[in-house]
Amino acid sequence: MTFQKLPSKHLLHCEGAVCDHFYILHKGLARAYYYKDNKDITAHFPIENTTITAIDSFIQRKKSRYNIELLEDTSLSYIQYEDWKKLLEDKPHYEKYARIFLENIYIDIAERIEDLLFHSAKERYEKLLYKFPNLQQRVKLGHIASYIGITQEILSRIRAEK
Repeated sequence: MTFQKLPSKHLLHCEGAVCDHFYILHKGLARAYYYKDNKDITAHFPIENTTITAIDSFIQRKKSRYNIELLEDTSLSYIQYEDWKKLLEDKPHYEKYARIFLENIYIDIAERIEDLLFHSAKERYEKLLYKFPNLQQRVKLGHIASYIGITQEILSRIRAEK
């Protein structure tokens, strides 16, 4: 593992590249996002004490469709893909942690799909704030709006109702 401190606005990963790193955020905040029709769409907000990678790219060794940007000065550790594979081969008990990580990704994705399909924008916003209480002080409202699948204007109306 390699430790690094990186500034806000640093791009950890760019779309079109194969992701070679698995990151653990110790302090700070990031945003994973896609570009579509000249708009960026936020997919995920990794916060301190969580992990981030372009998982499909990292595992399948294919070009990624999204970017990972730091939204705050961040302290992180990372492991390169080849070192990760070697670690899992040399120390099989680490496979348990890889499995737990993948299970958590699956659960997060399933919850995200359920939220988008079955919950209103207001419910999605309230759930996001419940899960990450201080996120709105740390993230632009436009990023929050794109994460919950609405425009910034609609988010402003939802916030005004409170």
